[in-house]
Amino acid sequence: MSFSSEVKEELVRQVAGARHCRIAELTALMLMSGAGSGPNIYLKTENFRVAKKFTTLVYRIFGVVCQVRIKSYRKHKAATVYEAVIPEGAATTQILQACKLTEGDELNHLIVQKDCCKRAFLRGAFLTSGSVNNPEKSYHFEIACENEHLAKDIRELLAFFELDGKIVQRKKYHVVYLKEGSMIVDALNVMEAHRALMNMENVRILKDVRNQTNRKVNCDIANINKTLTASQRQLEDIRFIEQNKGFGSLNEGLRQVAELRLQEPEVSLKELGEMLEPKVSKSGVNHRLRKLSEIAEALREEYFVEK
Repeated sequence: MSFSSEVKEELVRQVAGARHCRIAELTALMLMSGAGSGPNIYLKTENFRVAKKFTTLVYRIFGVVCQVRIKSYRKHKAATVYEAVIPEGAATTQILQACKLTEGDELNHLIVQKDCCKRAFLRGAFLTSGSVNNPEKSYHFEIACENEHLAKDIRELLAFFELDGKIVQRKKYHVVYLKEGSMIVDALNVMEAHRALMNMENVRILKDVRNQTNRKVNCDIANINKTLTASQRQLEDIRFIEQNKGFGSLNEGLRQVAELRLQEPEVSLKELGEMLEPKVSKSGVNHRLRKLSEIAEALREEYFVEK
């Protein structure tokens, strides 16, 4: 089962206690599915549990029993389409009035006046046409709407909860989406998908730890490579001095560092300084090695001039 299916599985089982919240969620189901009206109200979905949620809400709010039937089977997409149908004459007008859909298919903001109703509406919208990626792969949450007005309404509802939703047109749909992991976690919290929220947070924590570990390892490798490169350059300079001028031309401090670096090519500057008699600080060793590099560079210039 996909992560998106897990979220919907959790949301389907939730039925709000307050009548106004149930109406808000039912309104979302009807608007997002393009539910028809007169002589029947019906909802079309490929998710049987969403169809059952529709019938549960209708029964809990209005006491009307709906039928769920298979409308068609599309072989190419291997998807069964379910229709949840309110029988003709069974409180159709009452339902449309309660959802404030008697004058069209746009959201009446009286339906989502309360914070809890906003949450319920977003829950219904996601159930009908939303999806969320597996957080182990990428962060992406979206709700696809068939008209731009509804997409803007959903974006405004998300904004109420400080979620910065964006809208993009994809074929005939206007898609409201979130891309940041923290916002998607907050969206799950708004819809009250708490179990899915915890699962996603666990994945995010593991990903963060993994990323931090990888960054640290990469940093350590880079530092090791940098140290090895510097050590190799130092060895080349010291050998060039030894071959072309000899260590006898160096003062005592430089000669000690040069000889010790040849003996211990892989140790750090700090360790190199502790091996000297008397001990020298890391910056002191670095200063002496820079001086050796300058001497070697001057010798090379003399060598090429003579050539």
